[in-house]
Amino acid sequence: MPENHAPTQRRAAQPGVHSELILGGQKSGKSRRAELLARDWLDLASNHQAVMVATAQAWDDEMRVRIARHQADRAERVPGMRTVEEPLALAQAILAHSDANTLVVVDCLTLWLTNYLMPMHDNESPTAPTSHTVDAAVLALTQAIAQAPGPVVLVGNEIGLGVIPMGAEVRAFVDALGRLNQQVAVQCERVTLMVAGLPLRVKGSP
Repeated sequence: MPENHAPTQRRAAQPGVHSELILGGQKSGKSRRAELLARDWLDLASNHQAVMVATAQAWDDEMRVRIARHQADRAERVPGMRTVEEPLALAQAILAHSDANTLVVVDCLTLWLTNYLMPMHDNESPTAPTSHTVDAAVLALTQAIAQAPGPVVLVGNEIGLGVIPMGAEVRAFVDALGRLNQQVAVQCERVTLMVAGLPLRVKGSP
């Protein structure tokens, strides 16, 4: 992230902003912005803490390598931020780790929704998700954002700007993610779109 954007990010991490949704495409800089907000939050006061709620699951070797790389990079950029893993119970994780002095970063909403809608287990399993359970989980998430005592930063992908997918299952996922992003955006005080590493304010004051 260019240095001339640091002041904006530092203001974004102040206690006056309770929640921020950061959207962007692949490698747009959205996770980096969330990390910088966490770093700035930690710098604001000695009693501040930051927690990363990671939703990714390592289902294959490539994903395991990717997760390990992200963990190493994050530890270097924000050494004071601890990480907890929660692929499904996101609302509960936010409320469990949030307090007035703790900033919670969720990275990311897209993988969280994937864990619900495209689970790796057999869809005929008794634990397979239904539209009702997904809707209930999204409602619980938006309520948790509102109820969290401390600031919450959520990262998600914007994938609805390209060619419409041919597969029905993928189209359904794109639609579901678009609805999720809209519901979270309504709840958040600030929404930022990342483009080529640069933040564009969509909602909220600078």
